[in-house]
Amino acid sequence: MCVDPSIVSHAGAVHSRWRELNAFTFLDPRFEQRFDAGTGGAWPAVEVPAAADRAPLAGCQIVVKDNIDVAGMPCTLGTPALRYHVAARDAAAIARLRAAGAQIVGKTNLHELAYGITSNNAAFGPVRNPHDLRCFAGGSSGGTAAAIAAGLVRAGLGTDTGGSSRIPAALCGIVGFRPTVDRYPMAGVALISPTRDVIGPMGRTVRDVAALDAVLAGASPAALDTVDLRTIRIGIPRQHFQEDLDASVARALERVVSTLREAGVTLIDADLENVAAADAAVSFPIVLYETKAALGAYLAGTGSALTLDDLYAQIASADVKEIIGQVIGGAIPEPVYRQALTVHRPALRALYRDYFAKHRVEAVLFPTTPLPARPIEGSDRVVTLNGVDVPTFATYIRNTDPASNAGIPAISLPAAPHPPRNAAAESLPVAVELDGPAGTDRRLLAIAAAVESVLSP
Repeated sequence: MCVDPSIVSHAGAVHSRWRELNAFTFLDPRFEQRFDAGTGGAWPAVEVPAAADRAPLAGCQIVVKDNIDVAGMPCTLGTPALRYHVAARDAAAIARLRAAGAQIVGKTNLHELAYGITSNNAAFGPVRNPHDLRCFAGGSSGGTAAAIAAGLVRAGLGTDTGGSSRIPAALCGIVGFRPTVDRYPMAGVALISPTRDVIGPMGRTVRDVAALDAVLAGASPAALDTVDLRTIRIGIPRQHFQEDLDASVARALERVVSTLREAGVTLIDADLENVAAADAAVSFPIVLYETKAALGAYLAGTGSALTLDDLYAQIASADVKEIIGQVIGGAIPEPVYRQALTVHRPALRALYRDYFAKHRVEAVLFPTTPLPARPIEGSDRVVTLNGVDVPTFATYIRNTDPASNAGIPAISLPAAPHPPRNAAAESLPVAVELDGPAGTDRRLLAIAAAVESVLSP
């Protein structure tokens, strides 16, 4: 996982503009010096304890989204009220990574309070897409995605509530993973929805992500199984997931489906019936109800006297301030939340479980987002899709949100191979997502690695 000559070979060009990306809220000074000098490469030499030379992540540098505690580093959540908050101890997941030999390079910028999908942060500045600095990197884990896509590191951590690791991965052209809910320990993470939130490993390849997954899950590191694509059945839902796609996304999906069919994958055209309505009954009722208590609990754990009202008063991003105002004001009544949690969420999970069983498929495949990245300027509220202004947040999470609410594993892969880049619409990355049954994380990663091998040989 720790060597990639293709990155090192162009390290100078990449690192010379690392500041322009605005991917970091905090960077270890040793790496800052190397990046400025353009000599750090993708994996700068670091001191690794002698006992770590046999550890699975020995010598590997990763970045961590700035809503996950790393001892001695700021944990700002991308919001002004916590600008000077320094974590006293590692989150449980970080402790596992360190024990495996990993080194934390720095903390990455995000959509303020992890409540958005552009990472246009009014307090710390926008994260810029390495493929076009005028465009957003996606969110809320935009800084992690941008740092990996630019070759600064090979892997890192985001978090994912409704798509926050998969959306920026898709828009920046890397791999983003959402594990089955409760697969990784979440202590020391600033949550906005304990029911839905997970840590989301991100990397340049599926195997990079799989290496982090094994450590985060507390499993004995093992290579992914080799999957023969000729034995795999994948569902292709059209309803909801393929509606109103940007032309570049539609073309990429067609190429991916054709490539998989040629590789021998059995593709099953079958819809997840009424998935949009089932998802809507779960999504916002749960997250908007849980955020108030979740953020309050994190603030209490910092040991400061900071209250949720203090946090709200200093929120810099207008879109985030509006929604946190609704949260504080009790936008979701408790009976609505309880019904979402105990009735609608089990129904959504059953919808997926029955789909996988009925069609005998191990995964479903669809575009991760309906459109590629858009310019930062003017995209906080709406973006243009097929000539129509549509809501930014709802449009980008449309395809990623159902798996989040069902609690199942999901992974976003670059939708390579790309055609010649002879049009602006084809110059930005697009991606496909694979969702699998709950608890099949390693199997889904193995399938994704096999798919990746034919999409990006």
